[in-house]
Amino acid sequence: MARSVLLLYTGGTIGMVADTEGGGLKPLDFNHLQGQVPELNRLELDIAYEAFEPPVDSSDMSTEHWRHIARRIEANYDDFDGFVVLHGTDTMAYTASALSFMLRGLSKPVILTGSQLPIGVLRTDGRENLITAIQLAALEKRGAAFVQEVAVYFGSSLFRGNRTHKYSAEDFNAFHSPNLSPLAEAGIHLQFRNDLLIRTDAKARLAVHDRMEEAVAVLTLFPGIGERVVRQICRTPGLRGLVLHTFGSGNGPTAEWFIDALREAREAGVEIVNVTQCSSGFVEQGRYATSSAFTDLGIVPAGDMTLEAAVTKLMHVLAYAADPQEVARTMMLSLCGELTTYSSLV
Repeated sequence: MARSVLLLYTGGTIGMVADTEGGGLKPLDFNHLQGQVPELNRLELDIAYEAFEPPVDSSDMSTEHWRHIARRIEANYDDFDGFVVLHGTDTMAYTASALSFMLRGLSKPVILTGSQLPIGVLRTDGRENLITAIQLAALEKRGAAFVQEVAVYFGSSLFRGNRTHKYSAEDFNAFHSPNLSPLAEAGIHLQFRNDLLIRTDAKARLAVHDRMEEAVAVLTLFPGIGERVVRQICRTPGLRGLVLHTFGSGNGPTAEWFIDALREAREAGVEIVNVTQCSSGFVEQGRYATSSAFTDLGIVPAGDMTLEAAVTKLMHVLAYAADPQEVARTMMLSLCGELTTYSSLV
């Protein structure tokens, strides 16, 4: 029996084609996808389609959209061998990270992809991204899915979804995974890093944990940041979580007013997570005096998590954790491969 893949189109550039009547671009009719991409007929797979109505630009993605994607995967989980989510590139890393935390016990592939150019354009990168993502979603070995996690396929590389970051608005290789090697590379052959692939217990069952706390903010530090701005963010009514986007290995200003603003937020019950602005590397609080105060305040170091993973994980953990200690403990645990545990730090 042919392997089966469900294609979920949320929106984005990959699903656009030229409008021959009015000019410009219009959404693709996914009922005629195989006419637009005839190579799909050669895959010998059963491919089904669902689409958001109307399609959503990735800049408009919300927790409700993430929840809808997770629930559609849950509803179709037993009927398909794999899932491909077509998504705009701008916030794909956020959606991939969020889904990785929502879809617990996942033993089938959920692969996000998109394109820099519409699939109806002559030089599009969308055709190869789509075809290979579907192939990867259908791949099996000894009766089990080869990929058993949320991943992003883009520009010939398969990445762990919660390790990705969009770094280029121009290149076809628009994504990278700064602290984890690609799970696979697509050249003449598909070459996997089997040592990196997550393997789910055969007895595990999919459980969707789709609550997300939206009262979370990001404070990106820069030289000269003003006291009024910092205090305003830290005093946001109802704020429950703050991602502190810091310098280097997790450093920030030592000005008394800055530390005082963070202390005030912590005393008000705001959970603060420390994420580096560096493209790669990890937070090591206390290595320098400029971060030692963060440890004293109970600010949680995010290790080598990306900003996208840290934000969505904090939203997820705050929705389920019973107390601040559980929030801190869970944020420092790798739930689904989103961070590395460094032996020198434990």
